[in-house]
Amino acid sequence: MTGYKAKWHVPPQLPPPLLNSYAGLPPFLVQCLHNRGLTDADQMRRFLAGEWEEVDPFQIKGMAQAVGRIRQATRDGELIAIYGDFDADGVTGTALLAETLSAVGARAIPYIPHRVDEGYGLNQAAIIKLARRGVSLIVTVDCGSRALREIDTARSLGLDVIVTDHHSLPAELPPALAVVNTRREDCPYPFKGLSGVGIAFKLAQALLLVTGQQPLRAQRLSLDEEQLLDLVALGTVADLSPLHEENRYLVKKGLAQLARATRPGVEALMQQARVVPGELPASTVGYVLAPRLNAAGRMDHAMLSYSLLMATSSSQARELAALLEEKNLARREVTSRILEAALLQVTGQENQFLLFAEGVDYHEGVLGLAAQRLSEEFYRPAVVARTGEENTVASARSVDEFDITAALDECSSLLKRHGGHAKAAGFTVSNDNLPDLRTRLSQIARDHLAGLDLRPTLRIDAEMSLGDLTPEHFALCRQLEPMGAGNPEPLLLSRDVEVRDKRLAGDKHLKLTLTDGPFRWDGIAFDRGDQLSRITERIDVVYTLYTRNFHEQDQLQLRIEDFRPSALCR
Repeated sequence: MTGYKAKWHVPPQLPPPLLNSYAGLPPFLVQCLHNRGLTDADQMRRFLAGEWEEVDPFQIKGMAQAVGRIRQATRDGELIAIYGDFDADGVTGTALLAETLSAVGARAIPYIPHRVDEGYGLNQAAIIKLARRGVSLIVTVDCGSRALREIDTARSLGLDVIVTDHHSLPAELPPALAVVNTRREDCPYPFKGLSGVGIAFKLAQALLLVTGQQPLRAQRLSLDEEQLLDLVALGTVADLSPLHEENRYLVKKGLAQLARATRPGVEALMQQARVVPGELPASTVGYVLAPRLNAAGRMDHAMLSYSLLMATSSSQARELAALLEEKNLARREVTSRILEAALLQVTGQENQFLLFAEGVDYHEGVLGLAAQRLSEEFYRPAVVARTGEENTVASARSVDEFDITAALDECSSLLKRHGGHAKAAGFTVSNDNLPDLRTRLSQIARDHLAGLDLRPTLRIDAEMSLGDLTPEHFALCRQLEPMGAGNPEPLLLSRDVEVRDKRLAGDKHLKLTLTDGPFRWDGIAFDRGDQLSRITERIDVVYTLYTRNFHEQDQLQLRIEDFRPSALCR
């Protein structure tokens, strides 16, 4: 975000009698929870505790058929392929099901396609290859909801397919033996926000439940579903799935397990990333661990990340983690180069309703990252594409006001394949159709966005005097962990704050010393160094509460999200 572009939304503050009516809950926390849709004390306490009334996994449409077919394959010694996506959500889900199927006695192999050579999701060449290897059942993870033709191919070869996925579904369901996706209109499961690894976990949960009650062989189950929750936390946070309701319950428990680093691969990943074992916030997973897991699929092959998660020895895990770190460094360099080129292309498009950048030398693995940065910078839907000899492959990212996957659905006659979520999608289009697609998408964006105030919205939780801020507020905010998508860090607003000092931190960040009374607070605005000259003597400032560990001591700071000249200075 640059300049003073954001809209500030300040919700009505609850009256003091109501704030104080929630016995045992601090008023500041009550306000934050109320802003997240929690309106009674019991809801609030359950949210803070991470409690969730577990729902029978068999309530998910298609689950009974999926479990029955997997048990049949296990009983008959059939070879099962776990076909996962190449991002962190898909890789963790693939590892989770591989561990589960092994525990229940099934013969299973993982298959994760190469991002560049094979593309997203099921592909016919891979299906043929798996059939030749003797596979008779494919279980997808985080993909397959739109693979109608590919599943027809599998059926023609005598393979059954079970789809487990969380992406949006087409009007016609794929012809799979079972489609396990809570987004199905006919699925009664109450929580619709599970990630790909979350859906895989529900399948594992159902399998372990039935196997525990009716084992197929005289063996004792060596796996408990709780042991899988570290993988669920990794994939769910990485995929930006909403951290409320069941996801909050699963991720909260999974983060506690991650912090113990019981898997050699997780321990090595944390060591390589210099993550100190102990309390592990969701932000560390999202910004530190997940990019590394994703780097393998972006730059080479995601089987590297899968192998790391499944490593059984510390020495093997350390070697794989070091390789993954190399891929992550390469990913950063390539992303920076492509983003620079894409920014040059969209210069002059700032007033358009959809940004489009393409290049013959763009690396497919980082198209989505570049599109995300463009969308954030200009607050517009953005497409970044790599043009090949015959086809163009693209990633798209969008804003709250525009469903990019729905827009692609409207262009389906021009596309070879597409899929995704409201704010993130990918597609393949023939080069012959690319100009028409670009025109059509731009027109759809114009039709939906014209006349709207296209600026990001900062949803502020509470307005308070900076002089009233205490260390207790920092502690209260931590009670909201895990924080992330669907449960953001609380945003606070303080008006008419005096700027005692302003300076650069490095060449990119802005450091401020702020006060409106006897106490001073240090604040940092990341990537805002170019706005040093725009800081006036008194400002209104929006910030989150940030605890920085420096020389093994916690320092309380403000992480500044936006600022404006104080009304008194305008």
